[in-house]
Order: sequence, then structure tokens, then C-alpha cells
Amino acid sequence: MEGKGATADPQLQHFIEIESQKQRFQQLVHQMTEVCWEKCMDKPGPKLDSRTEMCFVNCVERFIDTSQFILNRLEQTQKSKGGFSETMLD
Repeated sequence: MEGKGATADPQLQHFIEIESQKQRFQQLVHQMTEVCWEKCMDKPGPKLDSRTEMCFVNCVERFIDTSQFILNRLEQTQKSKGGFSETMLD
């Protein structure tokens, strides 16, 4: 078998990339939930008061903004260096 191991099946590579993206997204959601819960939830109850709800909204928005900023910086770094180290994502 010529080139065995050198080139993976493109469909398999695509599947692995999609699953990897799903895992990264789930990790971000988990991290965001943990951070915002700790920051905003004073006393768990049957309903959120308006202050707590606004805290969650603001926390999630800032978390998304920060994540997007980091991704943009990583892309800029990748473009300026001409390559991207996988270790930066971990």
C-alpha cells in the first residue's frame, strides 16, 4: 500500500475536525457557565432576580467577546508567523 499513514482519508479528517470543534465548544460553554455562575449567583432560588439575570447576560457577553478577541489574536499570530502551533490551542 503506497503512502500508508502519510495521507489520511479526507472524510475521516473532516469528521475528526468537526468532533474536535464540538469538544472545544462544549469546553468553552462549560467554562463560561462555571465562571458566570460563580460571579453572578449569590443565592439560588426558584427565579432569577433582574440583577442576577443582567449579571449573567453581561458575563456571557464579556466571555464571548474575550474568546473572540483571543481567537483573532491567534489568527493574526498564525498569519504573521506563517504557521500555527497546535500547542497554542491546548
